[in-house]
Amino acid sequence: MHFVFVSYNYSPNFNSPAAWINRIKVYVGTLERLAKENKVTRVEQINYAGNYQHNGIQYCFTDFGRRKYFPWKLNHFVKELQPDIVIVSGLHFPLQVIQLRLTLGKKVKIIAQNHAEKPFTGIKKYIQKIADTCIDAYLFASHGLGMDWVNKGNLASPQKIHEVMEVSSVFYPVDKAYAKSKTSASGDPVFLWVGRLNANKDPLNVVSAFLEFNNMHPATRLYMIYHTDELLNEIKSLINKNENKDAITLVGEVPHDELLYWFNSSDFIISGSHYEGSGTAVCEAMSCGCVPVVTDIFSFRMITDSGNCGILYEAGNKEALLSALLQTTHLNIHEKQNKSLEYFRKKLSFEAIAQEIKNIASSL
Repeated sequence: MHFVFVSYNYSPNFNSPAAWINRIKVYVGTLERLAKENKVTRVEQINYAGNYQHNGIQYCFTDFGRRKYFPWKLNHFVKELQPDIVIVSGLHFPLQVIQLRLTLGKKVKIIAQNHAEKPFTGIKKYIQKIADTCIDAYLFASHGLGMDWVNKGNLASPQKIHEVMEVSSVFYPVDKAYAKSKTSASGDPVFLWVGRLNANKDPLNVVSAFLEFNNMHPATRLYMIYHTDELLNEIKSLINKNENKDAITLVGEVPHDELLYWFNSSDFIISGSHYEGSGTAVCEAMSCGCVPVVTDIFSFRMITDSGNCGILYEAGNKEALLSALLQTTHLNIHEKQNKSLEYFRKKLSFEAIAQEIKNIASSL
């Protein structure tokens, strides 16, 4: 079977195939597993043109100009590859997908993968409804996320929705003492935050609840890694008002590769998100054995097996988060960590995602 992955996005800041592949490594591991038994081609648009072979995948970097809404050259290029399955990255390209279906004909199957996009409204919603008739299957990180599109009328029915994790992790467990020698993390236990400091991620609620939790359990520590700082001043102000301000360390930005040591230094990963299309940081943390303490939203229900390998709490609710943190003091951490690792391998790993996509494609 020949899978062709295509993106209508253009990323001009990248002019090296190797750099681009490293940028999307949380996605391409799935393609590399698929390529072991299938032909896999990925069509990309960066500031580079040419073919590039890597780990069994044929990358086609194209330059057909920036025809954003009418990419007929790109669609014809995809057709010339003679695919059996075309997987389109993102659900915000309905006009392009309609043209792709007209170009490919009816025989080739089209799968669209959600990347945290929310349903369009207005005229764009109408175009999405037309595009829905051109698409054979949808991949959502959570079935609930897909049902939101159905309930809002952008998709006709739930029959084409499949629950498949969007990304996975390149990380793995290493010796905790060795990891801590790299990070200097200390605490009993160690909690970790990884994410933007914006309103959706709700770091203020996390910091507020953790400071109160630490008053009751002073050995605990929270480390916060972030690459945007929208609410940083408010967070610093909140921390500095408390006598136990040393309970939280604002680490800031670290290179992605170094997260391996941070995840393996930690016992729990915390998220305060109100919405996620999947949850990359939580997935990566679970691949190292971290126990998730995360909000009760669609994507995190899936990523934690409905809380079986973690703790869910109501988003934005400080008391609910405090209660979840207090639950961690009574957990068998080793047992929960093993559940996280096992569920990651079974449902969230590159191998598991590739098998799901293969099964879906074979059923169309």
